[in-house]
Amino acid sequence: MFTLALTTGIQVLVSMAALAMPVLASLIGLHVNQSAATVASWLAALVYAGAMVGALTSGPLIQRWGAIRLSQGGLLLCAGGLLLACVGVWPVVLLSAFVIGLGYGPITPASSHLLSRSTPAKRMSLVFSVKQTGVPLGVFLVALVAPGMGVAFGWQVALAVLCIPCVGMAAYSHRLRSGLDVDLVKTARMNFASLLGPMRMVLTQPLLRQMALCSFLFAMAQLLVTAYTVIYLHETLGYGLVLAGLLLSVAQMGGVVGRIAWGYVADRWLGALTTLSLLAAVMGCCSIAMTVLHAHVPVVALAALLLAFGMASIGWNGVYLAEVARRAPPGQAATATGGTLFFTFLGNVVGPVLFGLAIQHLGGFKAAYLLLALPLLLASAVLYLGARRVRP
Repeated sequence: MFTLALTTGIQVLVSMAALAMPVLASLIGLHVNQSAATVASWLAALVYAGAMVGALTSGPLIQRWGAIRLSQGGLLLCAGGLLLACVGVWPVVLLSAFVIGLGYGPITPASSHLLSRSTPAKRMSLVFSVKQTGVPLGVFLVALVAPGMGVAFGWQVALAVLCIPCVGMAAYSHRLRSGLDVDLVKTARMNFASLLGPMRMVLTQPLLRQMALCSFLFAMAQLLVTAYTVIYLHETLGYGLVLAGLLLSVAQMGGVVGRIAWGYVADRWLGALTTLSLLAAVMGCCSIAMTVLHAHVPVVALAALLLAFGMASIGWNGVYLAEVARRAPPGQAATATGGTLFFTFLGNVVGPVLFGLAIQHLGGFKAAYLLLALPLLLASAVLYLGARRVRP
């Protein structure tokens, strides 16, 4: 329980750092003379490009330094990236997003390494889902606090304040290393072969490969909710910036509830693959529903839709990561997680590019939602067929 609480807290803080600038994209865009959609697209893509590098390198670094030490480094990189963005020059802001991604990427493999050692197999989906509530909780907090702080004091002040808890958690974690980083391999080295190892493991195991490719789409859906909802509601539907942030918080709270609920459902009833198939179908239907919104939709109805969308698009990660850890070779949970997260984060990199093109050339945000809905429904069918072939 202590390890679960610690890893969840770290996940909350790095998630706040990773999504802070996309949430503040409207204010940052005014400062750097870029559109909000451009700012959100580039910053989100670079955060997850950095995360891809961080995830792939996490395996040997966890072996050599330990999961807690690597998590400390990730927290400090996130804090440094937030401070770097405060320079306010567009190229430097872009660089800061990549630095934050380098800190964000290793956190999930590190926590999977710690939790896989102490969690019974029959409870893995629930425990990993509880830990992954740190992501929507982090985005909920940043969506709740950052827009108001940015309007009142400026976006740079908001980012500077957010770096403080990251530094504090890194300092607190230092005293816990001796009890948790107990399986170090001092001879572990990071080289080209070790970087390709996680990807090779995923691509050569059919179930891991199928799940990784589906997570590519799931990551796009999650990013569309977390990074673009405020812009869509504010600039397309005409909601105020603070209200749009509050509505995003509703989606994040749906993600918190969903991650715990889906973990319980996967462990007790449906199994991981069937649960993921169901969530893909819900994501696809909610994406279609987002295309028919207009400025006069009641706030309550919009909140209900975002709640459902958040429960599915943000709630899938724990079930997914637990199944990856369960299917990984003994002692290789961190490596398998890093390999699958490469494809997950790749979806977060490719997603902003595709969304940006759809927004600019295919009719705005509604085109982006519609283009995502179709492959999500296809992924639902693929996962369902996989669930029938493989025992959960």
